[in-house]
Amino acid sequence: MLQWDGDAGSIEINGAEFELRQLHWHSPSEHTINGNRFDLEAHLVHVSSDNRTAVIGVMYDIGRSDPLLAELEEKIRTSLAGNKTQENVGVIDPRHVRIGGRKYYKYLGSLTTPPCTEGVIWTINRKIMTVSREQVTALREAVHDHAEKNARPLQPINHREIHLFSPKHRPQGKSNN
Repeated sequence: MLQWDGDAGSIEINGAEFELRQLHWHSPSEHTINGNRFDLEAHLVHVSSDNRTAVIGVMYDIGRSDPLLAELEEKIRTSLAGNKTQENVGVIDPRHVRIGGRKYYKYLGSLTTPPCTEGVIWTINRKIMTVSREQVTALREAVHDHAEKNARPLQPINHREIHLFSPKHRPQGKSNN
């Protein structure tokens, strides 16, 4: 997990500002798009001044290496070699997180880790990015949990409305299954 203590940027949702606080990854993805689960999912966690949470999710398939993870690989390996639970990776510019695409899904859900707090504004990028198999393996090893996966099992959407947004259009449909 990467954590930012200072000003790392923010997003505005419905007139409220949410500050970027951390970035972490799950393998495999915790979301699906059209029934497809992906090799990796990044969560950019943002928090508002009144303590609400908004998360941007980015999906990855195996392919070319991800530039941000390439930048972090040496620090991850150093941390593993030293058996450290935390490693200072220095200054990481959050703009190095490649999100790509301009279409996204949005819904109101919960955190994917206990206590699975409700009321989280989820924004899931529709464009699928790429990551190398070695990068996924390095992230899994860095978690130190000796598990093959660190993703929550898929959950039913429980009548939540999921909207697809596009830069030129309003929501393109919804699902409430």
